[in-house]
Amino acid sequence: MADEVSMLRPLVPGGVLAFDAGNSKTDVALVSADGTVLGTARGGGFEPHIIGAQAAVDGLAPLVAAAAAEAGLVVGEVPLVQQISACLANADLPIEEERLSKAFESFGWATAVHVANDTFALLRAGVDEPRGVAVVCGAGINCAGLLPDGRTARFAAVGKISGDWGGGQQLADEAFWAAARAADGRGPSTALEEALPAHYGLDSVAALIEAVHLGDIPFNRRLEATPLLFQVAAAGDPVATAVVQRQAEEIVSMATVAMRRLDLLDEPTDVVLGGGVLTAGHPLLMETVVRLLSAAAAKAIPRVVDVPPVVGAALLGLDHTNAAPTAHLQLRAAFAPPPAA
Repeated sequence: MADEVSMLRPLVPGGVLAFDAGNSKTDVALVSADGTVLGTARGGGFEPHIIGAQAAVDGLAPLVAAAAAEAGLVVGEVPLVQQISACLANADLPIEEERLSKAFESFGWATAVHVANDTFALLRAGVDEPRGVAVVCGAGINCAGLLPDGRTARFAAVGKISGDWGGGQQLADEAFWAAARAADGRGPSTALEEALPAHYGLDSVAALIEAVHLGDIPFNRRLEATPLLFQVAAAGDPVATAVVQRQAEEIVSMATVAMRRLDLLDEPTDVVLGGGVLTAGHPLLMETVVRLLSAAAAKAIPRVVDVPPVVGAALLGLDHTNAAPTAHLQLRAAFAPPPAA
């Protein structure tokens, strides 16, 4: 009996196996109870909505093995750690979290498993305690809120059917839409009519539409229209500026709704901003977000994260294991950005 019990003790007592799995990349960190980073690994995108929950988690096994090897450990029958903290893209609904949790449990990497949407990793990475709101604006848009007692505020965030507007893909689509309507006379004039075809090496919007429709311009290159939209808006184009304005309104709307759900609207509250669109630092977008947020929630404190979201996933794991505050500091120090030269 004693041998059976010892086999259930994790190789890293009180440790955390953290995952930040996004659409384009996955980061894994193996962390000890005192916040020491024992091993890390990086892999490709996480797509359970395409290949299924079990297959998606199966694909993480080599990353776990690599992080364990860096720590001098071998993945086997004994759990590696006490807690898995998996913050995952495409874990948007409770049923998806449940399926992914079962997939993680099937590997026996930890004695406990916690799965959440990857927006919670961004949030926890940007706050000193599990309290605040985060908005991520990358290819899509999402928002999450969290309180120390475990209460959360979240959105389904699966596109227009769940009421979403915004993110890099939406902005790119709006840029193409505005350019097409300007070219054929259905919409107002905009500098996008010339800027978009020129960016893709074409001489007209008609040629651009044809190239996109026939696949001569791959789907993933459509996202290149997003930074171009911001450039045109920064130059004063009213059509592009209106799109950026709406993006800012959507970001602030999600944040304020999440704060209202958690009774934080009238309290000092960190609002963490992340994702490629927001971390790019486009002045017009950021200035508008800050101004609108101040008007809607005067005590809100906007901030952009300066550490990778896997830190937030690991911090959530340390929260679940009731780790000492010094462990959180140790973990953050390991991922702190280098001082400016």
